[in-house]
Amino acid sequence: MSTSVVAARPPAQPTAILRGHRAQVHAAVFMRLDRTAAAGATMTADTRLVTGDSDGYVALWDLAIVRTRGVWRAHKNSILGIAAWDDAGQVVTHGRDHRLVVWQVGVADEARLSTVLPLDLEASSTPSSAASSASHPQPWMVHVLDVNTMNFCAFAWCGLVGSVAAVTAATTHATAASMPSTDKQLTPTSTPPTERLVAVPNTLTLEVADIYHLPSQRRINTVRLGTKEGMIMALALFYAPVTDTEATDDSQPTLVLIAAFENGVAVAALLRQGADGPADLVYRAQPHSQPILSLDVAPDRSYFLTSAADAVVAKHPIRVPAAPKKAAAVPASTLPSASPASPPAPPTLAGKPVSLLSAALAKEAAAASPPSPSNAPPTRGAATPLAPVEVETQPLAVINTKHAGQQGLRIRDDGRLFATAGWDARVRVYTAQTMTEVAVLKWHQTGCFAVAFAPVVVADTQREGEDEGKRKGEDERALAPTGGSTALASRHSRRDTSVKERRLRHAVTAHWLAVGSKDGKVSLWDIF
Repeated sequence: MSTSVVAARPPAQPTAILRGHRAQVHAAVFMRLDRTAAAGATMTADTRLVTGDSDGYVALWDLAIVRTRGVWRAHKNSILGIAAWDDAGQVVTHGRDHRLVVWQVGVADEARLSTVLPLDLEASSTPSSAASSASHPQPWMVHVLDVNTMNFCAFAWCGLVGSVAAVTAATTHATAASMPSTDKQLTPTSTPPTERLVAVPNTLTLEVADIYHLPSQRRINTVRLGTKEGMIMALALFYAPVTDTEATDDSQPTLVLIAAFENGVAVAALLRQGADGPADLVYRAQPHSQPILSLDVAPDRSYFLTSAADAVVAKHPIRVPAAPKKAAAVPASTLPSASPASPPAPPTLAGKPVSLLSAALAKEAAAASPPSPSNAPPTRGAATPLAPVEVETQPLAVINTKHAGQQGLRIRDDGRLFATAGWDARVRVYTAQTMTEVAVLKWHQTGCFAVAFAPVVVADTQREGEDEGKRKGEDERALAPTGGSTALASRHSRRDTSVKERRLRHAVTAHWLAVGSKDGKVSLWDIF
């Protein structure tokens, strides 16, 4: 009898290890992934991985050659979060020195940056502002915001849809002041910079978040998201489509602010009247028994995930009810006069007497409501008050992973996978739909803090097949005896070019997963 032995699959190994930080890596993000170029025949070497450490250093890694293109010290203290604004060629860093800085880091700007890694500096030297400024010149600062960083919560951001009344008048002046002198000569047809919103925890109150507007650099809203939940540990800010079945095609997306707290509570609030309007709490749940460490929102804005210091990973719903329609315009002849209105009579039922208790309660409610000004008639066509929203309290799913201390949770942009960085030095990959663990990545010897997915690029496989067939045909013609040494040299040149193109294509189309660890190293994995 023969028995078949199924060999165990060897553990996955990282594609590359990026050694350069001498302090623990706290944040990572991919930038400049050109999907159009990835699917075409011409490739560019602009793909970068941006990492930040606890000493305040930022490194730009070229994924095609796995080397740095720029290094500078962005903050005097630890970096909490990093974001990449590819449309403007900018990198945003949030440090524990109470500053949020927007840096201009285009491809042309990398030439003036140093490539000396913090690990290559003398071991006896300590990071200082003077030394880092001399050896590592900084990129141009576009914006600098003084924000709160006492509670270790990284910022959240999104592009602005519509306009903000509080900053419309000041935007032009603030934009001109923030530009260098060579860029202030704007023609009337020049396109203004993209407006963005940034959310950070409030400086004075634990359960409150502040929303800032860029480029005006003004705080436009202060949103209270709780009462006694403790510090805000993670934030998310985005626009979500209306989820009601009665929503029309012209329904505008609604601004959503999500916060995760120290006591394990996750909340979601809607700002249906704009970024500077009031907030309505629509979701509040407490699936965690320990502080929430990270959260991320699904690409389709239908749910968000949270991970905490406990072993629980929870999936929460995002439902945006449609706002009530505007009231019809009131004819001028039907507007009430300016005489003071008499207090409303207690409600009665036809043919039935009203009890003394009902009348007293109605009278008390009428007295408690603020009286309307006698000389201010109703505005024509004004919107009706927003209907109260029922607060949901049940998450969609809660799983116990049996592995405490998972942070840096990120969802891949195709919505299929999400990953967490574990204090046990392991990165766990889950399916987003069923929340099933599908991979455990182990290389680091110390705890992992940051995870970053590269956007998934769907290349044109048919075009790749045509290009491969074309290259084979050219190689066969190059081997013909009529070509001689010239044909052989041309063949080698085309082969070298194709190798370079394949390397660049792999740098863009690979399903990268970057992991930052306490040991200062960044592991790069190509998964699924």
